[in-house]
Amino acid sequence: MNNEWYKDRVFYQIWPRSFRDGNNDGIGDLYGVYESLDYLKSLGIGGIWFSPLYPSPNADYGYDISDYKNIHPDYGDLEIFRKVLDKAHELDIKVIMDLVVNHTSDEHEWFVKSRDEASPYRDYYFWRKGKKNGPPNNWDSFFAKDAWSYDPKTDAYYLHLFHEKQVDLNMDNPKVREEVKDIMRFWLDMGVDGFREDVITFISKPEGLPDSISVAQRGIELFDSGPHIHEYLQEFRRDVLDHYDCFVVGEGPMMSVRKALPYLSGDHPDLDLMFHFQHMEGDCFFTDYVPHPFSLVKLKHAFSHWQNALEGKAWNTLYLENHDHPRVISRYGSEKYRTESGKSLAVSYMFQKGTPFVYQGQEIGMTNIKLPDISDYKDCMALKHYEAGIRHKPKEKVLPKIQKATRDNARTVMQWSDEPNAGFSTAAPWFAVNPNYPEVNVETEEKDPDSLLHFYRDLIHYRTQSEIVRYGTYKEFEPLNSKLYIYEREYEGRKLLVLCSFSEKPAKYSFPKNFDFRKAKLIFANYADNPSTPVIQTRPYECRVYEYEK
Repeated sequence: MNNEWYKDRVFYQIWPRSFRDGNNDGIGDLYGVYESLDYLKSLGIGGIWFSPLYPSPNADYGYDISDYKNIHPDYGDLEIFRKVLDKAHELDIKVIMDLVVNHTSDEHEWFVKSRDEASPYRDYYFWRKGKKNGPPNNWDSFFAKDAWSYDPKTDAYYLHLFHEKQVDLNMDNPKVREEVKDIMRFWLDMGVDGFREDVITFISKPEGLPDSISVAQRGIELFDSGPHIHEYLQEFRRDVLDHYDCFVVGEGPMMSVRKALPYLSGDHPDLDLMFHFQHMEGDCFFTDYVPHPFSLVKLKHAFSHWQNALEGKAWNTLYLENHDHPRVISRYGSEKYRTESGKSLAVSYMFQKGTPFVYQGQEIGMTNIKLPDISDYKDCMALKHYEAGIRHKPKEKVLPKIQKATRDNARTVMQWSDEPNAGFSTAAPWFAVNPNYPEVNVETEEKDPDSLLHFYRDLIHYRTQSEIVRYGTYKEFEPLNSKLYIYEREYEGRKLLVLCSFSEKPAKYSFPKNFDFRKAKLIFANYADNPSTPVIQTRPYECRVYEYEK
């Protein structure tokens, strides 16, 4: 079965709670998605990735699932999901679901029953007695201090690598793996086209759950790509996924090329694509909460390293935004030059080799928001960081860090128009509306032929038709240039030269010696006039893409 259709499409991630409210209760839903499918088609989108739609207590807004085979009532029901799925397929838009099987909600039926030590569900999770009046081991949680919470009912601890309401499943239990396969079949039989698998590289824990000997990692080195990870992913592939025309993209925190290739390469890879985070560290160390000044050289190194290392071996995943990170214009671009830098950022990744993902609102240049008080934020990760921060620093010094790093920056409601609530809903939205919505919205940008929205539309149309983008090799120029990102794609004698400025300040660049400027065609630019000489001095966040032959 040839399922390589994902290589020729651009995907759009929908974080449903903030996308569009179709029943006017203030919460985004599937009715709003249904109304918006023609918009996505007009953008050139060939696939949708839905962040979790399942019933959830929303401790982590859907990434804590209480029922894998239903739709959260806030978003609708299975009937409207089927309508969305059918219409999407009519428009030739694929649909993939978020599959979150490292953990469930503590309100999932399995976990509720597992609190009974005699229950067959007890071994669905990691229940352990404490030691020395403390947790069973010294692992840290990503969202809290310890990775264990104490349950007085059974005088035992349960493992949670994330929020205490996100309880880790014991994938070593064959019954749990059968449950995962059953969930996959449920949605694939309904007609979905694949899965994005959340923190999938963490699902295999080491036998005995030993203490970490690393002060810095505190357990990560033991469960990141754990001992049976490839065995379990191959089991899912062999028993379920191989029997459907579908694809899977995994999320791999702290993923390197070296660790990714065993997942992605070979005749029967575990995964088709991998979401890694290395290019999202251009302004931070590993996490958005440990910032440093933006480094274009660091960003380019990540881009080029993955392009070169995966060439001929595996397929790249291309993205600049998702639900887990602040808005990219506010990070790597410029809110002052929002449209110019938004276009340059779009060009910088859209012409690389791989499958691009666009996050809702990215195509109109949505930006970060600064809310005045910690009580205004919803993100459980931000709240945990705030609680930890104020133990050591004054509140007024901690809040700016939260404002810059929080995932809530990506979760303000989608800006559809300049009407009240940004056209998202006639009711008061569940979360904040960015005050720049009168200028930054779909309706306004549709009317402006030079808008970022139209630029994305043109980029997507071009790359889905271009053999050079699909098949071409990649070569970077001037990797140590701190202002310019320049690379070339080549296929069968035809080339693209991509030039992107990441600076407000001018930078000079001479074209490569084998580049015949007189024969080159400028196909994309974010400034109207075309320089008449082969030496250019860039304007703020200027980008250009040339097409030419040897």
